[in-house]
Amino acid sequence: MTLQALYQWQIAGQDLAEIETQFLVAPGAEKADVAYFRELLHAIPAITDQLRDSVEPLLDRPMVQLDPVERAVVWIGAYELLKRPDIPYRVVINEGVDLAKAFGADQGHKFVNGVLDRLARTSRRIELSCAPDVENSGG
Repeated sequence: MTLQALYQWQIAGQDLAEIETQFLVAPGAEKADVAYFRELLHAIPAITDQLRDSVEPLLDRPMVQLDPVERAVVWIGAYELLKRPDIPYRVVINEGVDLAKAFGADQGHKFVNGVLDRLARTSRRIELSCAPDVENSGG
């Protein structure tokens, strides 16, 4: 729901309060975590410059050149990695990849995975240092 709302905000430039209302009355909205939806919908647009500055060095092109779906997925993942340490980095990356697979361009999930993984390595160093070594665990 958040991805679609952020996509609409990018494409239509519609007011966030209008987008919020539209999504909260849509069928299925009752299944969503409304408080978290509101947090993401309002916090991400407020700090897109900060998110861009954190992510752009990890990209092969300026963030404005990303597909709007992949840009929204990266914004969500970057926000969670930078502002929500209560969400494990692996969960953030997996959710971003799943969103990109469901809504993004073909192979967009690989791009999202790479960007969020690189951001996690710089923004979640302590968490990564405590994580089991997946590559050497045989799994």
